Amino acid sequence: MCIRDRYNLTASPAQCQTDLKPLQDHIRFHDSISRTHPNVHILQMTPQLLALHTKIRDGQCTRDDFVFYSNRIMRLLVEESLAMLPFSPVQITTPTGSPFDGYMFKSLLCGVSIVRAGESMEQALRDVIKGVRIGKILIQRQEDTEEKAAQLYYSKLPNDIKDRQVMLLDPMLASGGSAICAVKVLIDAGCPEEQITFVNLVSCPEGLANLAKAYPKIKIVTSFVDPILNKDKWIIPGLGDFGDRFYGTEEDQHGRRVPSMGSAKPL
Repeated sequence: MCIRDRYNLTASPAQCQTDLKPLQDHIRFHDSISRTHPNVHILQMTPQLLALHTKIRDGQCTRDDFVFYSNRIMRLLVEESLAMLPFSPVQITTPTGSPFDGYMFKSLLCGVSIVRAGESMEQALRDVIKGVRIGKILIQRQEDTEEKAAQLYYSKLPNDIKDRQVMLLDPMLASGGSAICAVKVLIDAGCPEEQITFVNLVSCPEGLANLAKAYPKIKIVTSFVDPILNKDKWIIPGLGDFGDRFYGTEEDQHGRRVPSMGSAKPL
């Protein structure tokens, strides 16, 4: 099925070509990333997902809207990540007394958030996994250094983490330093590399390459790959400082809503 038919577009072919260009451009770029990194799973690009990203990336987006639309993307990410975990066949009996063949999770699950921005993703996990255990890892980039090296400050993990599938939560993957540091903490705690799924909203090729090279057995699930990591280690076009915008602490160019930042414009 062609992309025009898939999304039931009724405009003229010429207009559809214009309307679909942003979608097609992102799909082509994401496909190239997936071919390069087989362990990277990118959410299927749809007009809805692109619209959600357009909302949260807009410099004029209010905090309420940023939180609301970010939460929608995070829920999609968590559901997609859960679908990639191992399952075991099981047969149950329905209220009609009939057998039903299905699946159940093969092993226990826990979430681990990279403080602070990663904590924003915890609710999406709690919404779909009742009573899920959640660990914390505090890592900060050394912003006063050129390398922006990641430094571990604190971690608190479930005692039986080695027996669990782990969803490592962090919305932004720039250079990959924080994620690599967090995975090392999990492995040092006894968690096998192949039991870790890194769940992420926005990434970039450099971060994906660095994380995949350091830990080739982990799974990476992201909703969007941006093309550029600039000299200051910011993702471009990006969306600013996710934690500041989500928690309402922005006070610099990453989140201040001023006319010069612009808003949505027709392409």
